[in-house]
Amino acid sequence: MGMSVIWAGMVLLSLACGLATGRGGEVAAAAMEGASAGVELCLSMAGALCLWMGVMEVLRRSGAIRALSRLLRPVLGWLYPDFARDGGVMDAVSANVSANLLGLGNAATPLGLDAARRMSRRSPGVASDSLCMLVVCNTASIQLIPTTVAAVRAGAGSAAPFDILPAVWLASALSVTVGILAARLLARLWRD
Repeated sequence: MGMSVIWAGMVLLSLACGLATGRGGEVAAAAMEGASAGVELCLSMAGALCLWMGVMEVLRRSGAIRALSRLLRPVLGWLYPDFARDGGVMDAVSANVSANLLGLGNAATPLGLDAARRMSRRSPGVASDSLCMLVVCNTASIQLIPTTVAAVRAGAGSAAPFDILPAVWLASALSVTVGILAARLLARLWRD
């Protein structure tokens, strides 16, 4: 609600300034150009997102997500010790991690919500340490293939949309590391 009010206020202020300075036509032209660019960007991103969402569905149906879950189980068991033996939660978390590794934030969100819903069944109404860790890891996820960002760059005319890989790898690894350390430290401080 708050963002809607801010957005509407910015639009109205822009229109008022354009009319007050005699540039109403330019403001209208800029609005139409921006709307057109937004549609073009959405369409260019849709192809890449559909491709990787399809890959995720193929992985799920083929059982590769379960294999990935077994592969990630030592790390995920360390991050989520309360749920290390709960296959349903670990599968949901693994699917979330897989989507994040592929840079599919749109797919990772519902998968993360599913994992959070499963985790919250043990302690309804209370955010457990594992649930807080899930939020941290989902928010500051490591991305091996930044699909969404590359699609935006390609849609904006970048000749090499994946040339940002080293920066993405470094930034995402650092953010996850700092997030995990902060979550662990705060969990210990909160208990004491």
